[in-house]
Amino acid sequence: MTSQTTDGAPATDEDDPSSVWPITDDDLCRRFEAVPTAAINDVLRTRGLLRRVLPPSIVELQSGRRMAGIVFTISGAVSTALRGEMEERAQMLEAIGPNSVCVWETGGDEESAQWGEIMTMAAMKRGCRGAVIDGGIRDADRILDLDFPVFSRYRTSNGMLGRFRLTHWQRPVAIGGVEIVPGDVIVGDIDGVIVVPQGLAFEVLVEAEQIVENEVEFKEMILSGVSPRDVVARGGYF
Repeated sequence: MTSQTTDGAPATDEDDPSSVWPITDDDLCRRFEAVPTAAINDVLRTRGLLRRVLPPSIVELQSGRRMAGIVFTISGAVSTALRGEMEERAQMLEAIGPNSVCVWETGGDEESAQWGEIMTMAAMKRGCRGAVIDGGIRDADRILDLDFPVFSRYRTSNGMLGRFRLTHWQRPVAIGGVEIVPGDVIVGDIDGVIVVPQGLAFEVLVEAEQIVENEVEFKEMILSGVSPRDVVARGGYF
């Protein structure tokens, strides 16, 4: 994956988060997209990682739409300053790499849309797989037409210009108490959005896939009339 250092400079091959996984970024994202966030959450819980889910106020734009990708962080703040705003947005968009998911930290903004149709189109051209906005979106109907997964807190017709501006990208951020680092893996579905630390991503994926496979057997037990106690005795859970 093409990435950047925290000051916005291009990263070297040694910084490429794909180098820590035994499969390609494409395969990792595709497989994570097929795994429910609940299964991922259960794996993280066994490792004592209990605060990896973003606030439930961040919801999917399109019901049933799944998303998984490699975190590309963006931050901003309330501001009326206009100078250089569009140039900075262009630089940020050009830094987005394949298989990324843009994660906007807004400092709790309640007024502006940090994401819209044109930004979606530009991000898609860079190979972006989705966006998670701790703030607002606009052009919702046109984003739906683009079939691009977006999770956000609210919708508004207010653009950012003169209200809010980009401050930096590809630096660690925190949303709802969840620490998010560029290169982490982020997954979203109907149950919400969860962040997996980069260094644990592959093993968490494999274990979550195993949970999904095991649940097939447990469901078959229940359908066949096995009692809940016997399901638990055979290794199942509820």
